[in-house]
Amino acid sequence: MGILKLRKNKKFNYTPRYFDDKGEGNPFEIKHKFDEYRKTVGSNAGLKTKINNALDDLKSNQDREVNKRVLIIVAILVLIFLFIIDFDLSIFFSK
Repeated sequence: MGILKLRKNKKFNYTPRYFDDKGEGNPFEIKHKFDEYRKTVGSNAGLKTKINNALDDLKSNQDREVNKRVLIIVAILVLIFLFIIDFDLSIFFSK
């Protein structure tokens, strides 16, 4: 170690674990595995475009049981919320 010599930085030959040797793409890019099949991911468009894309994505979904289940759960949660705030449901029924 000389007084006038500067220290050299260490160099490491690092390659990520799951990086293919072909060099395609960025190895540090984080991407969800279903992003390429969905419209709602990736574009930063306006509110109307986002809503239209979400509705198209919902319509293209073939699993109708899941949609029914979500609607039932939302309805039950709304009724529980109305019960908690002591909402009078008798206004919907005629005497």
